[in-house]
Parts: sequence; structure tokens; C-alpha cells
Amino acid sequence: MKHLLLPLTLSLAAPALAEEPVIENATARQSGDSWTFSVTLSHPDTGWKHYADGWRVLDMDGNELGLRVLAHPHEHEQPFTRSLSGVQIPQGTTQVQIQARCLVDGWGEAFYTLTLP
Repeated sequence: MKHLLLPLTLSLAAPALAEEPVIENATARQSGDSWTFSVTLSHPDTGWKHYADGWRVLDMDGNELGLRVLAHPHEHEQPFTRSLSGVQIPQGTTQVQIQARCLVDGWGEAFYTLTLP
């Protein structure tokens, strides 16, 4: 019986591996002096207590240029696309990063690099 308890004990002590939101695709379009970003992401949303709740546009130094808050879970719509308009991009910027956030786990470690058209 002892040999059965050790694997169980070790699995209970290990932290749960969270699945961070994955940015599947992103596009940007300039309109006048601002930009609109459309981001497609996937995440194993399970309901109101655990879902992808936002994404942000960052310059290559990590400064936030825009934030899109996602107000509800998308359990039955995966992947999904949402847009953010009115983002001000500094003159001369050729690339930005996009980072997704989960309600439970916070900002993901992965960055999606987007070259601006």
C-alpha cells in the first residue's frame, strides 16, 4: 500500500499547471493617427471563475499602449477574436507585442510579436 501512496502524495504536492491564454493571430490597421488591433486567442475557459479576461498591446520595451478587457468567459467560442480601437502608437514604431491575461493566473509569459503594416 505504501508504494501506492507515494505517487499520490507527490502529485498532490506538485503545483497545478495552468494553461495560459494563447494568441493564435493578431492584426493591426491604421486609421488616421490611431490603430485598431484584432486579436484571436484561445484558452480553456471554464466559466466565470476562470477565463481569459484581457489582452494588451505593448511596445518592444514593455510599455503598455492599449488594454482590451474581456468581460465574460468564452467557453463555447474557442478561439475567439476581439478588437481594440484608438490605440496610439508612437511614430516610427514598426513592431509591437501582444500579451494575454487569465483571470486566475494573470499575464501569460508568452508574447506575440506583430510587425505593423
